[in-house]
Amino acid sequence: EVQLVESGGDLVQPGGSLRLSCAASGFIFGFYAMTWVRQAPGKGLEWVSRINRDGGVTSYTDSVKGRFTISRDNAKNTLYLQMNSLKPEDTAVYYCELMDAGIARRGQGTQVTVSS
Repeated sequence: EVQLVESGGDLVQPGGSLRLSCAASGFIFGFYAMTWVRQAPGKGLEWVSRINRDGGVTSYTDSVKGRFTISRDNAKNTLYLQMNSLKPEDTAVYYCELMDAGIARRGQGTQVTVSS
C-alpha cells in the first residue's frame, strides 16, 4: 500500500525558512518522479515543484523559483522541500504527490503558515 507522510510544517514569520519532508513507503520510491503541491485556504490545489526519479531534473512554479528547492534521498525513500524567504502567500497545506497509473496519491499534508 502506498503511503506518503508529510512533516515539517509550522508557523513561521515572513522571510523565514522551513524544510518539509515526505516519507514514502509501499512502492519503489526511486522509480517515480515526485511532486509537491499545495492548497491555500479557500483555493484549489496548486502544483509547486517536481523532481525526476534520480533527482537530476527539477522544475518549479514561477512564484517559488529561487526560493524553494526540491530534493530527494532515494536511499531513505524521502522527498524534501526547502523553503526560504517565505511569504504570507505561501501559507497552505503542502502535500507530496505520486502519480500511480494515472491516480494521484497524496499524504495527509503538512500545514505551513507564514504570518507575523
